[in-house]
Amino acid sequence: MPENKTYSHGHHESVLRSHSWRTAENSAAYLLEHLQPDMHILDIGCGPGTITASFARLVPQGHVTGIDFVPPDTPFPTVLDQARQHAADQGITNIAFAHGDVMHLGQIPSDTFDVVHCHQVLQHVPDPVRALREMRRVAKPGGVVAAREADAGGFVWYPAEPGMDTWLEVYRSVARANGTEPEAGRRLVGWAMEAGFERDAIEATVGTWCFSTREERAWWGGMWAERTVRSSFARHAVEKGVADKETLERIAEGWQAWVEKEEGWFALMHGEIVCRV
Repeated sequence: MPENKTYSHGHHESVLRSHSWRTAENSAAYLLEHLQPDMHILDIGCGPGTITASFARLVPQGHVTGIDFVPPDTPFPTVLDQARQHAADQGITNIAFAHGDVMHLGQIPSDTFDVVHCHQVLQHVPDPVRALREMRRVAKPGGVVAAREADAGGFVWYPAEPGMDTWLEVYRSVARANGTEPEAGRRLVGWAMEAGFERDAIEATVGTWCFSTREERAWWGGMWAERTVRSSFARHAVEKGVADKETLERIAEGWQAWVEKEEGWFALMHGEIVCRV
């Protein structure tokens, strides 16, 4: 499937399986206290639309627009088609989806949205400061810009597994070979200040995911085992000379070995910011 060239993971089914698990509650809890029922929200990099749909339920008198980058030659169904279907299946009507690029939001007038949100987007773009400037532009005065980004320095697991150590090295190297930042979470405050926000207008927090039960390990570890060898992550790793196919296979085997460890535990740290406009 064609895709944004700097996005390491693509929209393979194994990737969307992970993204479809996400909701406002498990991936944007830091933002919920700022929402009001009549707000208009822009969700950038919406993917299959599950966070977007969660927002729509929380603003029943408002409206949510989800955008994602979809090249014109992408075959049906695109990730946006899947997002529309998800909303329809949930009976959600105060929602819309469209093609969009956080680096170029020119189709959106300034001062349009009460909340402009992205989740794991800035870590995949070559100029996150420019992206934040665009997010700030389309937010209304008095509104907020919110972002939550993973930080590879905060990926921690037990027990030790050499294949997963290699995975993290490859993860970082693929991101940087694409001109993006795998340790984005810790940089959010600095990026926001470069984008024009005053330090006193930025609220910074940390959020985590944790996977430890047998079911959680099977889902998270199985998903990454598949992504490592079948998603665009694998293609980027090979094409950029970061890893060969044999190395990727060993990484996948390491993930599967970790899944079988009853004491297995994986935590993933995110940086979070809410910036007042």
